[in-house]
Amino acid sequence: MIERYTNPEMGRLWTDEYKWQQVLNVEMAACDAAAELGQIPKEAAKNIRAKAKFEVSRIHEIESVTHHDLIAFLTNVAEHVGEDSKYIHKGLTSSDVEDTATCLTICEAADILLDDLHKLHEVLRRRAAEFKHTPCIGRTHGIHAEPMTFGLKFLLWSAEVERDIERLEHAKKICQVGKLSGAVGTYSNIDPRIEEMVCKKLGLTPVRLATQVIQRDRHAEFVTTLALIATSFEKFATEIRNWQRTDIREAEEYFSPGQKGSSAMPHKRNPINCERISGMARLVRGNAVAAMEDVTLWHERDISHSSVERVILPDSTINVDYTARLLTRIVDKLLVYPEAMLHNMERTGGLIYSQRILLTIVSKGVLREDAYKWVQRNAMKRWMEGEDFRTNVEKDPDITKYLTKEEIDDCFDYQYFLRHVDNIFERFGL
Repeated sequence: MIERYTNPEMGRLWTDEYKWQQVLNVEMAACDAAAELGQIPKEAAKNIRAKAKFEVSRIHEIESVTHHDLIAFLTNVAEHVGEDSKYIHKGLTSSDVEDTATCLTICEAADILLDDLHKLHEVLRRRAAEFKHTPCIGRTHGIHAEPMTFGLKFLLWSAEVERDIERLEHAKKICQVGKLSGAVGTYSNIDPRIEEMVCKKLGLTPVRLATQVIQRDRHAEFVTTLALIATSFEKFATEIRNWQRTDIREAEEYFSPGQKGSSAMPHKRNPINCERISGMARLVRGNAVAAMEDVTLWHERDISHSSVERVILPDSTINVDYTARLLTRIVDKLLVYPEAMLHNMERTGGLIYSQRILLTIVSKGVLREDAYKWVQRNAMKRWMEGEDFRTNVEKDPDITKYLTKEEIDDCFDYQYFLRHVDNIFERFGL
């Protein structure tokens, strides 16, 4: 089930193979720039680009001795390049190439996630239009409030996904940077023009100032953005879980032929996928805390952030990619029961029309405090004694002094509450 909704391209971004290829791309671009500036022989740069390669297994073998992964990588590459390898990594420090490579990968991951979000947005808009005029009860504090439409719920979610898309586009831009400025960011042994040329070639913007590393508030913004997106997903999933409750059952996850809900109870149809989304959102929020902890490093750099990022960046992007695809499928195939919505609207015996009765009485010149008291006392009789609210309103002498039978009937029409739905949808081009 998990593999079914996992994008293999996202997982590929975080493999050792892909990581070192990104690093190699940065190294070769730096050699090309140095050659163009006449700082190393052009033939050497051509030779490096033609011969440079690596083997992950060999890197691991060398690292077992050096205990430094980038040195192990450079040693392995040098084994293939030969004499001209002396020009590779010239004037650079590990974080120059690794941070720049990481930012490239973050941007690629962001593009995959943006595609996921656009697909979810499309499905939400489709289902919003489908149930644009389907009446249901709105709930506040979990208690019946007033009528609305089921389509408005999906439309609300689509608007939130639009904001998630905007957030992620911004977070991508914040991380779409590179840095090749040496051990403490002063370009002590490298020409600043090389940084500009490499970043331009890779589609990045040079940071205006760095220490040994690109500052980690950028990465924290990216991961906290993913946490916000995951929290949106949890919000949607939790609402679906509530709809699927037996005492509500206005909608539910698609239950496929042959699916089983419980090892003990054959009748069960459980919202397991939405529950999974809720659980996975907790992981991303936890990773956001870790990302913020990574912002504070000693002086111009320490390595405390590195081990954290090796976990939270792949885990968070793969998590959000998976849950976005799963949620899109859930919404797309969601089973919806309009008849149950109408039934639930009627369960309180008309209490959901109390505000309209209140305001109609007030429109006759009655003080709001008095009108509220008259309506509430009839509502409480429904809650506490099970009496019919509408019947009691129709025989309340204070209310009938101001409202005719026809006016009371009008107050109990749910269509009144839905008269502006089309206007709301027009704001979204639907």
